[in-house]
Amino acid sequence: MSNNLRTLVVGLGQMGLSHALAYHQLQGFEIVGLVNRSTVDLPEALQDYPVFSDYSQALQSLKPDLVSINTYTDSHAPYAIEALNADAHVFIEKPLAANIVDAEQVVALAKQKNKKLVVGYILQHHPSWQLFMQRAKQLGGPYVMRMNLNQQSSGNAWNIHKKIMNTTSPIVDCGVHYLDIMCQVAASKAVKVTGMGVRLSEELPEGMYNYGHLQVAFADGSVGWYEAGWGPMISETAFFVKDIISPNGSVSIVADTDNASADVDSHTKTSNIRIHHSALNASGEFVTEDENLNMEDEPNHQQLCDLEQQYVLKAITEDIDLTQHMDNAIESLRICLAADESIRSNKSVYL
Repeated sequence: MSNNLRTLVVGLGQMGLSHALAYHQLQGFEIVGLVNRSTVDLPEALQDYPVFSDYSQALQSLKPDLVSINTYTDSHAPYAIEALNADAHVFIEKPLAANIVDAEQVVALAKQKNKKLVVGYILQHHPSWQLFMQRAKQLGGPYVMRMNLNQQSSGNAWNIHKKIMNTTSPIVDCGVHYLDIMCQVAASKAVKVTGMGVRLSEELPEGMYNYGHLQVAFADGSVGWYEAGWGPMISETAFFVKDIISPNGSVSIVADTDNASADVDSHTKTSNIRIHHSALNASGEFVTEDENLNMEDEPNHQQLCDLEQQYVLKAITEDIDLTQHMDNAIESLRICLAADESIRSNKSVYL
């Protein structure tokens, strides 16, 4: 009898397909079904698996050990609750939920059911990003953290972005990744969030913006900003900034900007990490030259998804305590939703 985790993959968009390919090729998983509301062209590796259009029906008939939820944000919480109530572990793409009440309900149910809940914070499994955070922490705070991910999207990428923006803004959908990084580096509570946003396309629902910017202040004096814009009008200039500054210097990801901003590999590619030390000698010159760490052997997007799902397997089979992971997912979501509230109310939000 197989000891593999019987896995149901829900949502076969960009991330869902990547996770499904990970489950297909990794030992320890057995895909028992795929769920997508509409017909989708599957890669050859996935074509022999049964495909369902009804999630509840698939869940009840297949009784999986693990449900992988890769749908739009507004369905995350209800799908996760249904899976947990069916006694399945859950992997769920970020953001955890569309609001904090739902996010907290999902986490509480996972704890009550003693089931693992892993949120898709893929940068937590990226060796270059872990090194980036480690070197920033070594410098010591308080920190100035500057991050963005703008995407000049057209064609299918713009269509995907418009579907996401029916319910979720760019600074919430993508921002949770980078606010999670900021919270881990600062190791301090966010106390104030201010946001601004602009609707740059008539194709968007009224009240939705496709460019957003947030500023966050932490209790230890650290500050950070995050910027996200999607659409055919977005500039390719400086679309990727990942920079942490402290009194003792700075750590920066110097990315290969030859890739287009909408290319999924460009979202996680680091290329080089530059470490700068601020110490000066008696002549006012820098004591230490900048370090440049080459990251040419880092994993690509699919390899990162494989690493993430290997962690899901480890969390389940080794009974890893995910309390901090789940709490961090709620906190980063809380900050991004506060920024969204600030944009809509034109007021700073105090946490």
